[in-house]
Amino acid sequence: MATIDRHATALALAHALSAAERGLAVIPLSRAKLPALRSPHHEDPPPAPCHGDCGRLGHGVYDASTDPRRIRELFAAAPWATGYGIACGLPPHHLIGIDLDTKSGANASAALRELALRHLFTIPDTVVVTTPSGGRHIWLAGPPDAVIPNSAGRLAPGIDIRGAGGYLVGPGSRTEHGVYGTVPGTAQLPPAPCPPALLRLLTPAPRHHHAAPEPTDRPSAQQGQGLVQFVLAAHEGQRNTRLFWAACRAYENGIGELLAPQLTDAALRVGLTDREARSTIASAARLSGYA
Repeated sequence: MATIDRHATALALAHALSAAERGLAVIPLSRAKLPALRSPHHEDPPPAPCHGDCGRLGHGVYDASTDPRRIRELFAAAPWATGYGIACGLPPHHLIGIDLDTKSGANASAALRELALRHLFTIPDTVVVTTPSGGRHIWLAGPPDAVIPNSAGRLAPGIDIRGAGGYLVGPGSRTEHGVYGTVPGTAQLPPAPCPPALLRLLTPAPRHHHAAPEPTDRPSAQQGQGLVQFVLAAHEGQRNTRLFWAACRAYENGIGELLAPQLTDAALRVGLTDREARSTIASAARLSGYA
């Protein structure tokens, strides 16, 4: 059993109740940032997935609630909780979390700026949560009819997405590595609508097989070389992002598989490792529906 810190639990509960007043569904979290309540099915044989239909507590994000009575019940069952998670994808905000990580060595903030420049969107004023490791969580509101999946590094290296079925660690939570806070001036803002261009990037492409384009329809070699030169012009902090963008354009134009070796070579020449280059190109292929 985890050590009980009643003061930390009381603070977490207070923050969770405050979030619920804003329409954000919450669950208690442990210091490890995991749901504090163990699944009631952990010793059962593998059943069909239960999302709380059994009526017991311990179903992770599916326990999330905005009901103060329910939230107090959850925290009473987990007196070792020192934080709270905010469920994404639920009404009224249909929250989408943009997690800018710092632990992977990638400059996630620079990657997001590069994406914004290339796809012509800006991040609106919204809640921004600071993490103990120096990262940031940007809160955005999605449309009711969009189901945004969770992903890690699919949009760009160092950028993780929290969507339907996922959760964000709420500000005020205490973890093994420190306390989550908010960027000054953003705590009381509502989650701003996700820019349409960014939403299109976050929405999974339909999975289908692509027929090879006819030779007369194939984009020119000059266009492919322009993408290679775009990668070769990358400075430190831009390399992964430029490679990802160029690979996405190549796959969208039907020359991804042909151009991948040249893009990989260009990435190696600007300082990426072979593994980083191949991983980034593979991510672009998946995003473009080619994997």
